[in-house]
This record gives sequence, C-alpha cells and structure tokens, in this order.
Amino acid sequence: MDYLKGLNPQQQQAVLAASGPVLVMAGPGSGKTRVLTQRVAYLIGALGVPPYAILAVTFTNKAAREMETRLLRLLGEKAARGLTLGTFHATCARILRREARHLPFDANFVIYDTDDQLSLLRQVLEDLNLDEKRYRPQAVHALISYAKNELLLPDNFPVHDYRDEVVARIYRRYQELLLASNALDFDDLLLYTVYLMEQVPEAKQRYARLFEHILVDEFQDTNPAQYVLVRHLSSYHRNLFVVGDIDQSIYRWRGADYRNVLRFEQDFPDAQVILLEQNYRSTQAILDVAMAVIEPHPYRTAKQLFTERGRGQAVRLIEVRDDVHEAQWVVDTIAELIRNKQVAPGEIAIMYRTNAQSRLLEEAFLQRGLRYRLVGAQRFYGRREIKDLIAYLRVIHNPADEVSLLRILNTPPRGIGNKTVLALRAYAQQLKLSSGDALLAIAAEPQHAVSEVFPQRAVVAVARFGELLANWRAQMEHLTPLQLLDSVMSEIDYRTYLDDGSQEGQERWENVMELRRLAAEFEQSGLAAFLERVALVSDQDTLAEGNDAPTLLTLHAAKGLEFGVVFIVGLNEGSLPHARSLDDPEALHEERRLFYVGITRAKDRLFLVYSQTRRAYGYAEPQAPSRFLEDIPSHLLELQSLSPEQSWFAKRGAKDAYEKAFAPASAPILEKRFSPGNRVRHPIWGEGMVLNSALKDSDEVVDVFFESVGLKRVSVSIGKLERIS
Repeated sequence: MDYLKGLNPQQQQAVLAASGPVLVMAGPGSGKTRVLTQRVAYLIGALGVPPYAILAVTFTNKAAREMETRLLRLLGEKAARGLTLGTFHATCARILRREARHLPFDANFVIYDTDDQLSLLRQVLEDLNLDEKRYRPQAVHALISYAKNELLLPDNFPVHDYRDEVVARIYRRYQELLLASNALDFDDLLLYTVYLMEQVPEAKQRYARLFEHILVDEFQDTNPAQYVLVRHLSSYHRNLFVVGDIDQSIYRWRGADYRNVLRFEQDFPDAQVILLEQNYRSTQAILDVAMAVIEPHPYRTAKQLFTERGRGQAVRLIEVRDDVHEAQWVVDTIAELIRNKQVAPGEIAIMYRTNAQSRLLEEAFLQRGLRYRLVGAQRFYGRREIKDLIAYLRVIHNPADEVSLLRILNTPPRGIGNKTVLALRAYAQQLKLSSGDALLAIAAEPQHAVSEVFPQRAVVAVARFGELLANWRAQMEHLTPLQLLDSVMSEIDYRTYLDDGSQEGQERWENVMELRRLAAEFEQSGLAAFLERVALVSDQDTLAEGNDAPTLLTLHAAKGLEFGVVFIVGLNEGSLPHARSLDDPEALHEERRLFYVGITRAKDRLFLVYSQTRRAYGYAEPQAPSRFLEDIPSHLLELQSLSPEQSWFAKRGAKDAYEKAFAPASAPILEKRFSPGNRVRHPIWGEGMVLNSALKDSDEVVDVFFESVGLKRVSVSIGKLERIS
C-alpha cells in the first residue's frame, strides 16, 4: 500500500516523521485529518505497530467518525480492530470504567450534561440556603468548570474573599451530590483520569506502556487538564504526535489554552515541527484576506497559506445602512444566487458572533419564504421530550441518579407532587439511600414506608411508580435499548401525553421517533453505550448533513465546517470584536482568531458585511466598522457601499480605502519581478534565495528557500518580498 499517495511534500514529511515528539502546525483546509489518518495507517501497515497500542484523540465525535471511516477504507476492519479512537471525554470515560475500583464511584456511573449539572447546582443552593439570584447557577458552574480544568479540587479552590469561600462550599457540596448519585460531569472525566494517573502509579504505568503512539487533533484547543493527561500517557514511549494551529484557537471561554502549543515546544525541545501550508479548500483571494487578518496576531508560528485552486473571485466588503438592511440584503443576495443556480442552497452559510444576531436574519428568510436551518438554537438532545426519555433510561440504568429521577417522578403527571418528592427525599435520608433506591424499597414493601415522614397517600403513588422502575430494571439485561425505550413509552403512555394533535405535539413525537432510530444503532453495545453517546454528543455532531438550505450559525459553531459561499455579518466594533473583549488583550486576540476561522470556512466566495447603525428601542445607534477590517489591504477587496450616508471607505482617509481598490498599485502583476537565483528578504523569515517563479491568476508566485525556515511559497502581491540582489 502507498501510504503517501496524493500527499504533498509537507504532508508526506508528517506521515513519515520518525519516532518521538512531533508538532504539526496545520493551517485551515490543509488536509490535517488525512495526515492523521495516513499516519495511523502507516504506523499499523508499514511499521507493524499493533492497533491496540495506538491512541488517537479528536475533539468531536464527528471528527472521530470521519477518521474511523477513512481508516477502515485504508486498512480494512480486521487490520484496524483494537485502535482506541475517540474524543478526550469518551477516552477518559472508557479508562475510568475499567479502573473504577481505584476511584470513589463504580463502573456504572452516569455522565451529567450541562442541564443536569445546573439542576444539581440549584439543589445545592437550596441545601445551603443560598440565594440563586446572588449565586447564579450558570456563573458558579463556570467557576467550578474552570477549577476542574485547572485540576483544582474543592480543598484547593483559591479563596480570596467571602464570595470565593461560598463558591468553594458550593463546589464541595456539588461534588458530594455527584458522587452520591454515582455521576460525573464532563470535567470530572478529565479530572479523575489525571487523578488516576497521579495517585495510582500502576495505572499510569499500564496505560503509558500500552499506548506506544498517541496522536492528538486540534491541540490548540486543549485545556490544562488535557495537556497534563497527554503528558502522563506519553511519558514512557514519548511518541506524541500533535496537530494544531494557534491561529485557530477560539475556545478560551471553555478552558482551551493555545499556550499548550508553546508549552509543547518547551517541554519537548527535541520535537520535530512541520508546517502544513497548502490549502485545499479556499481560493487564493480568500486566503490572502485571511492572512492579512491574522498576521498582526503576536503569538503565531508564521505560515504562508497557498492553494492551487486559483485566485477566484475577489472578497466583497459590503457597507449597509443598518442591521435590518443588512439582513434583508444578505437574504436577497442569497435568493439571487439560488435563483441563478450559482450555488446549491446547502452550500451557503451566514455566520455571526452571537446567537442573538440570528433573529433579524430569520425574519428576513421568513419574509422571503426561503427555507433555512439554524445551528445551536435548540439542540436535539436539549429538547424536553428527549431529555424526559433519556432521564427514564438513566434512572433504570442507575437508580442513584437524583437529577434524572426528580425530572421523571411526575412526568407524565401521576400524582407525585412537590410534597411527596420532599417526603421521598426525607425518607431516603433516613434509610441512608439514594431517592431511587428508596423508591425501589418502597415498591418492595410499601407498608414499611408509612410513617410521619411518609404518609399513606404519598406511599401509594410512589409505590406504583417504584413497581414500574423495578420491572424495567429486571428487563434491562434482556432488552435492547430500543426495546427498553419502547417499554417505557408504552407503560407511561407517553405518546398520548406528548402528541396533543397540535403541530408542536407532532414535531415532538417526530423527535421521539428520531431517538428510537438512534437507539436501534445500539442493539449490540447496550444501554450504557447508548447513554454515553447521548451524553457526549455536541452541537456540531448533531448538525444534519445534506439539508438543502442555507445555514445560520455562530462563528464558534462553524469551526471544522466548510461552505461554498460564506457571509460574515455584524462586522462592527462591539460585535466582532465583542464588547466584552475590548479591555482584555487576550480576548481581543481570540476575537481576531475567530474572524480568521470564519473567513477560512469559505471555499469559493466570501462576503463581509457591516452596518453604519444598529436599531435599538426605536433609535438608530451609530456603529463603527470592526477594527479587523482595517488590517485588510483595499486591493484585496471589492468594496461596495449601499448606504446613502457618507461611506466609511471615504472616511478611511482621503480616498485611501475606496479608491485604492482601483489604484495602479493594485493592478494585476503581468510580468515576473523575481528570477531563480535572486536573493530576497522577508519581514518574518529573513533572507533567502528564489528557486522558482511563475505568473498565476494575475499574481506572481515565488518559491524561496529561506535560511531560517526552509522552503516557502510566497504570493508577491501580499508577501512583502524585497529583492536584495
């Protein structure tokens, strides 16, 4: 098998890299998934590394599935069997279930999603008699998550004032209730795996010896806990192959730290560093704009993105009157593109900084009568009917799951009100049992539960539900997830409860049918695997493919995707960069990276749009264009103002921006300025020698061997290349 077929020289270098630490700095659209896949295939097929000795970590289930599909196509199912491939969270969950004997929970633990975690935090606030308005669950949740990502347990939580002291108490009680429910949150999966590595030496040695080769995708998005975990797992063989790009680090708000890329270079000074600069997605016109936006970023490894797709159409920068006009213009333009069959509807995306910006766009689509799909507004697994049924299955699997039990005790209504719930919890505390186990005990011997705490009337209602739970648990080992789900829905008559004949009721039932289809895929792997899949799925994993309609999504949600035509709207100060970032240099850098990620999602055409004013409470508030637009040379843009007011293009400085687009300096390059053998100087890479020069799409493309970084391909129109001899 030819493991290098179709790969460019930089990709080949990465696939064939010798053992030891390797850092691949992969630009957007540079084929990094293919490199990772071919690397794994090369290790197994050419070097004879057993699949079970390879750990490949991705950031989404979608990326893991894509990589698995490619590997099966390359190697066949038999050759790839035993490979550990999945997300950080899925990998950690697998390790923790195997090693549960060393940990304060058993192997049947459940994984709480964000809604479950917030419900538990509200319970903690109630238990501690704290005001939910003063200690908002979402804010406390963010602090606890940050602490766990920094590997800080409740006893180590930094306390600087009284509020910190209270948050530490909440954190401690939250962990106690999680463990009492035999549950973990997402951050616990990492925290306890690192704890296992550091507190159980034989476990660390076992996994460090087992995984001869570790490959990590999207390394710039790792948090401190993930970095420490990778260091532990690679401590024996040191064959750590990471792929990342500081320019695309956009998840700081959830703990990601691009500085892990810099730490890697410090911790592994002998690491091979390989740059992937050839882009297979975008045209050169789009890449030139992207490079102009990201070049001022201070912490990046210099890369010069190039493509063989040609220059393509110029990037258009559109100035509109206000945000309402912006939405109407975008939707009108999309309608025209579709009507003229210039692009398939599903190949169009509109990207914005925050979800709130979708409202005007949605209204414009509705007014036009055009279909669209919205990503991230209401997740499939966040819908009420889906969470109800998953909660039933969780309690059947793990009766100690308090949050799920409280959700279903009276859903559908069965006469178990708040007072009965409080009585059940009090009775469970008396018996030193979880509420679920107390429920099963009542079902077995209801007469023993009658007391001052638990009156006869409450016992009867709870015992009936307890019998249902006991029956489902008895069936659990013999039924597939789909059969168990159907049994639950039949016993509680869920369809009657859900489908009231309205359009919303019908749609809810259609969602349940989709859940049944998913459950059917777990006939062999069982209930635990099904529940784990549901818990670990992300917004991006649920993005339907093949929907033939334009997509509306945030720039964060766009990571990892690509579209033929992209509109980035709301390019104003306060929107992008976001107002919250204006006084924080690190946050501003991330806003720049976010814009860069959005630009590089476009394959063929890119529209950048900003408005002069924004409507708010009946008034037109003046808006300034995004500072990032100032970094794009005018000759790289096709500028158009649709506003009757004075254009920012003119204000940019004495005809500088608007007229510069037509100035002689921006004219096409019609003859070569560089020849093989010329000595040249670049502001970043220093001096080098020209090896080759060619005219391509009204630009000169030069191959230069630089003394500092080796061979680079430079577009003369933006490369700032100076001839010195």
